[in-house]
Amino acid sequence: MQVEFHLPSLGADMESATLTEWLKNPGERVRHGEPLATVETTKGLIDIEAYDDAQVLEHLVQPGTKVPVGAPLARLEISGAPQAPSPSVPSQPPAAPAAPVAAATTAAPAPSPKTAHARISPAARRRAHELGMPLETFARSAAGGIIHVADVEKLAPPATSAQGDARAAMRASIGMAMARSKREIPHYYLSHAVDFGPARDWLIGHNAPLAVKDRLIEAVLITKAVALAAARIEGFNGYFRDGRFESSSAVHAGAAIAVRSGGLVAPALLDANQKDLPTLMRDFSALVMRVRAGHMRSGEFTAATITVTSLGADGVDVLFPIINPPQVAIVGAGAIREQPWVQGSQCVARPVLTLSLGADHRVTDGRLGARFLRAIAELLAHPELL
Repeated sequence: MQVEFHLPSLGADMESATLTEWLKNPGERVRHGEPLATVETTKGLIDIEAYDDAQVLEHLVQPGTKVPVGAPLARLEISGAPQAPSPSVPSQPPAAPAAPVAAATTAAPAPSPKTAHARISPAARRRAHELGMPLETFARSAAGGIIHVADVEKLAPPATSAQGDARAAMRASIGMAMARSKREIPHYYLSHAVDFGPARDWLIGHNAPLAVKDRLIEAVLITKAVALAAARIEGFNGYFRDGRFESSSAVHAGAAIAVRSGGLVAPALLDANQKDLPTLMRDFSALVMRVRAGHMRSGEFTAATITVTSLGADGVDVLFPIINPPQVAIVGAGAIREQPWVQGSQCVARPVLTLSLGADHRVTDGRLGARFLRAIAELLAHPELL
């Protein structure tokens, strides 16, 4: 069975992307969830993953071509019926109108199985992206060998203009997505102060015998507590689409991460409620490294069912975040500070964390939101059970 592989939407603010590299050539096989191509968006370089086990028949778009969301990128041969997308890889969007697609795909024939891009090292590819340089810049230079970071920097334009353009593009993209969110979603906000003492004491004891690379951080405990609460209380985990709420059985927690060029992305920690803390910590560290390197995976951008964001490292006590559509909730975590806390008949100093919730009033109300925040607080009071 032959099918077309389309450019998926990687966020509510995404309208198009530039194909930078094919990772599978005609005649090669690709497995479900395996990267098939790399595209460049305002968020960085993102590997687009296959939705089925298939054989690549034909590339429909040449590297360097900018195409709209939904445009066909390749033709694939699938044995049997196409698989239903897994919870971590949502369905592809419908194809874009024919006219724009035709304009985008008639530029040149598909590349041969051996392309010049294959001679550019991964580090050089990342550096080229940071400098705003298309990979086609190095096609002729690659004929004699591998292109390294030093080769990229020799051909680089003045860094200030490239970085400024990338930062401006990301800010514009974020601005459009957040304007849409505030325009379309009736937000309500709640905040709740939590005694973080039990979680901090447990964390210190847990980390004491471990090497630095294996230690947990506070953000991972908070994310796990949010994920567990989202799995237990209906209305905060899923999507609002086509006028109705679609609850998700899996909890994929979006982790808000600052990028070097400025701005923010929130790729997903998949199945966050089901993973133990050490596994979640490893996944979080790997996610941060990929984001900072500017090379991410499409499934991480399309899968998040709820987002967790924090400005605690910047000293902010309370934040009121904006929902990332089509999600219906976002949890904010402020700084953990020593504050007066009434304990029994005494006033003592305790480490206090203020949690905030931004939620969609079309799906839940303040009473259920309060229950959700209290559930997170109760989980953090018993970190040994996370």
